[in-house]
Amino acid sequence: MATERLMKDWVSPIYAFFHPTPAIEYHDQRRCHVFKCAAHGCNHKVRRYLDKKDAKSTSNMRKHVKSCWGDAALQAAVDCGNTKAARDGPIKSLLETGSIKASFDRKGKGKITYSHRQHTRAESRCDRGFISLMKTGRPEYYIPTPKTVARDVRLVFVKSRRRIAKMLQDYTGKLNFATDAWTSPNHRAYVAVSVHLEHEGQPLSMILDIVEVSKTYLPLTSYSHN
Repeated sequence: MATERLMKDWVSPIYAFFHPTPAIEYHDQRRCHVFKCAAHGCNHKVRRYLDKKDAKSTSNMRKHVKSCWGDAALQAAVDCGNTKAARDGPIKSLLETGSIKASFDRKGKGKITYSHRQHTRAESRCDRGFISLMKTGRPEYYIPTPKTVARDVRLVFVKSRRRIAKMLQDYTGKLNFATDAWTSPNHRAYVAVSVHLEHEGQPLSMILDIVEVSKTYLPLTSYSHN
């Protein structure tokens, strides 16, 4: 009953990103509410201890929403003004279609423009074929949107880059750097930078960067005259 009374005061749009009813748990003999993220495939939980002065704070929940759902979804929910409007609008739309267009239709400010560029035949066939294959016999499968995949790929890339950078900085042995240049079939020139080292007794090679050369220069040729 106490939780139900508290829930009446939970009107912030942030709550819309989590399951409506939190679990009640005890950690180190401290009572807390546990909010589970509502995103597909996300098992993250946010604990909020009831013996703290900021027991109603949503700062930790907001941090997770930004990293899990993205800034656009967070702003769309905030624009709705309250939990119910956010849950029935952008959050419902995101969970069902992966798009927040519905929220902008109702809450958007100013002129809103959309891209009307149609997919090419190759793109359409690829998208439809891939989704059909993935969902064959499993209509409940969740297929992330291209935007979600792109965000996750960037996140993985940033974390991997930091990990490799720390690994090379802390390495106490010798590092061998090498470069390789080539021209692709469409006449674009590229240069790759790689590093070679011994890691845990095994040779290890990694590509550090690949850059496109803006110009190509022909080598000077010397001629001899009799």
